[in-house]
Amino acid sequence: MHTLTDEDLQRAPEKLLADARRGELSMVTAQGVPLMLAVPLVNGSPSQAALVDIAAMLYDHGEISLGRAARIAGMAYSDMLDELGRRDIATIRLAPGELERELANFGG
Repeated sequence: MHTLTDEDLQRAPEKLLADARRGELSMVTAQGVPLMLAVPLVNGSPSQAALVDIAAMLYDHGEISLGRAARIAGMAYSDMLDELGRRDIATIRLAPGELERELANFGG
């Protein structure tokens, strides 16, 4: 996924179109905050690669569950786990202090 600032978009909108023609997602940010996600379409629908990118991004940001990410991506649960691993996205997430509690319970 390519990231453009709102200034980049105003200065060179053709970059957004070039990304779309290559089938790449583009995130537009304003002052570092995501503002817009441009999703390329193939025959009027997002490509499989775009759906996987969207699902991984939403999962990584904690917006959706792993099961929902797999459904969005059109993948089996185990395949989505593998894909997240390839992207270095953690699938086991502990709340602050949870690891210490688990280790204390394990050792005690």
